Amino acid sequence: MTVKTILDRKGSDVATIDPATSVATATKTLGERGIGALVVTGTESRVIGIVSERDIVRALGTRGGEVLETPVSEIMTRKVATCTQHDTIDELMQQMTEGKFRHVPVVEHDRLIGIVSIGDVVKSRLEQMEQESDALRDYIRTA
Repeated sequence: MTVKTILDRKGSDVATIDPATSVATATKTLGERGIGALVVTGTESRVIGIVSERDIVRALGTRGGEVLETPVSEIMTRKVATCTQHDTIDELMQQMTEGKFRHVPVVEHDRLIGIVSIGDVVKSRLEQMEQESDALRDYIRTA
């Protein structure tokens, strides 16, 4: 199973934000959309960073409330791990586990085409396990 399977199911809508947007606006967007991260994009949908709830909490903890008025470019994660739609779910799970992150932008030719969260990966794996279980039950019944 590949990342494309997840994107086909959930769609390729990605919440993006301009690097000059304030942390306060980013926080509001995260809350309104019920999501945990925004992809920071530059020209031509190129990923230049990602800002997550975690990034905001860390910045608030170290810099206090004034961080809300600063641009997200000051607190975003700049070294963004990405994947392609051709990567397997197992490869993505390993990448997310080793990197300890919960959101991975999906890129094709350096352009953003989607995002996958740890919740998407878990849901996909559970569905795959259920299908395997059903196949085994059918096999046992007919044996």
